[in-house]
Amino acid sequence: MKTEGRNAVGELLKTGKNIDKLLIEKGAQGSLSILFAQARRKNIRVQFVDKLVLDKESVTGRHQGVIAFTTDYEYYELEDIIGEKKSEKGGFIILCDGIEDVHNLGSIIRVAECSGADGVVIPKTGSASVTESVIRISAGAAEHMKVAKVANLNQTIEFLQKNGYWIYALEAGGEDIYKENFSGNVALVVGGEDSGVKRLTKEKCDKVLSIPLQGKVNSLNASVALGIAAYEVVRNRIKG
Repeated sequence: MKTEGRNAVGELLKTGKNIDKLLIEKGAQGSLSILFAQARRKNIRVQFVDKLVLDKESVTGRHQGVIAFTTDYEYYELEDIIGEKKSEKGGFIILCDGIEDVHNLGSIIRVAECSGADGVVIPKTGSASVTESVIRISAGAAEHMKVAKVANLNQTIEFLQKNGYWIYALEAGGEDIYKENFSGNVALVVGGEDSGVKRLTKEKCDKVLSIPLQGKVNSLNASVALGIAAYEVVRNRIKG
């Protein structure tokens, strides 16, 4: 797998993940020279190459003068995420129900990391996977966030409920999110770009919540909606 871009590679270097090598554009200065120094301290092999070589190796077309080569992305188990619990107020998990766009998945992972979520869960089918593009779009947050792939999202919801989680679907027509008290273990379900949270999935959830909209457009982008909801969880926990 290739991780591209200065921010994404910088975040990757902060982790303990195995990096095979770095390609850095010749004449590196500024932040690129800092990345080189960090790689040398970790005994990571660095090759200085022409920009044409980086252009050829790039998957995203936005390498910014640096590409890191690693093993394929390693997913976590759901149990790893449950055991994380970064907040003493309870667990906090994001469930993705049919997020197919890599830009949305990358943004969702970034929101999850910034808001202190313990992990993100995606289905094995009908969903975008963690790719080079997702890592870049997440601005490196994917290197710090536990992401699990599950065979069946509805069974995962049942499993979480048995482990003390309250599951909220983010969907139009639900209760006002600003009136909810997010205490204890919380999981937010964000739906696909076109279909939203699937009917059977909503039925499995404990409650459906909606963000009041004040304009004429009747929907929000999936990652934007999650950002609002995730920080409502954060706000509640800080307040409480």
